[in-house]
Amino acid sequence: MTYVVGLTGGIGSGKTEVSRAFAALGADIADADVAAHAVTAKGEAGHRAVCQAFGAQCCRPDGELDREWLRRRVFADPALRAQLEALLHPLILARLDAEIGGWRAPYGLLSVPLLLERGTLLPKVARVLVVDCPEDEQVRRVMARSAIGEDEVRAIMATQLSRPQRLARADDVIDNAGPPAALAPQVARLDNLYRECAGKSRALEPAGGSPDNGPLRDCAIHK
Repeated sequence: MTYVVGLTGGIGSGKTEVSRAFAALGADIADADVAAHAVTAKGEAGHRAVCQAFGAQCCRPDGELDREWLRRRVFADPALRAQLEALLHPLILARLDAEIGGWRAPYGLLSVPLLLERGTLLPKVARVLVVDCPEDEQVRRVMARSAIGEDEVRAIMATQLSRPQRLARADDVIDNAGPPAALAPQVARLDNLYRECAGKSRALEPAGGSPDNGPLRDCAIHK
């Protein structure tokens, strides 16, 4: 079984860039956001479920989901958000499980924005890697890439763990406050660490499969 590292971080922290850097070194990647888009694409089961629950108004003229409309609606209404999650989370989890089952690298990253907040996928990971940057930088990045204002970005951030809370629960941290070039040495160091952890995990597996007590958090090297 491939060694699974949980990748998370606040909105705008740079999880996608970090995932790409690890993938370039040979790591497998499963991304919850990508899985969510896949299961809600036109013609997929998630798309049908959302359209049935929210009506034709949740779709664009081309039939695809109006994700901006849907995001604003469920963000403003916790009951609608819970309804949407109940519809989609089983489909997303099944897709992620299938992806992880097909991994062939010594280790892989499971990228989940709300990994720590929700906790559903925590039993699948052996270590938690947090991508970190100052909150003002998070706001700047999200505003630069999306058509939403500062108040809305900060409202989204308020639904996530605070920066200190997230860092306190990390096994490993990547500082993404600086330029993209600063990521490479951090990713290289952790790539070596995770390969070492994966080797130790495989050595401790019983014959014929993975341990019964879930992912091993046995690597002696820490952040």
